[in-house]
Amino acid sequence: MDIKRLGSRPSGKGPADWFTGTVRIDPLFQADEPARANGAAVTFEPGARTAWHTHPLGQTLIVTQGLGLVQREGGPVEEIRPGDVVWFAPGEKHWHGASATVAMTHIAIHEALDGKTVDWLEPVSDDQYSGR
Repeated sequence: MDIKRLGSRPSGKGPADWFTGTVRIDPLFQADEPARANGAAVTFEPGARTAWHTHPLGQTLIVTQGLGLVQREGGPVEEIRPGDVVWFAPGEKHWHGASATVAMTHIAIHEALDGKTVDWLEPVSDDQYSGR
């Protein structure tokens, strides 16, 4: 058993290579092998979002606060709210973030494949973010 106490893992700023706007990442768990699951609480300020990306084994988002937006490649921009659970299939190109006027926090859970949890791609343009 391993208990991670509140405050024992520092918050981090979302790197500009992977995020647009102000994003805070609070690590929750990172399983040791042979387990592969990792999780973090991610808070996006209004207008903030990820770059396009994929996950080799998929990703689950659990929205805990605010109003968010998600989009998979080729699909519409969709709103997400507290209590919503979003699943992105392995290799599915997507992005997620806050709405233009309200911050959003979600718990992100994904698994590592050969030590890798995500493949970061190009930034989401303002037109893509606004659904144009």
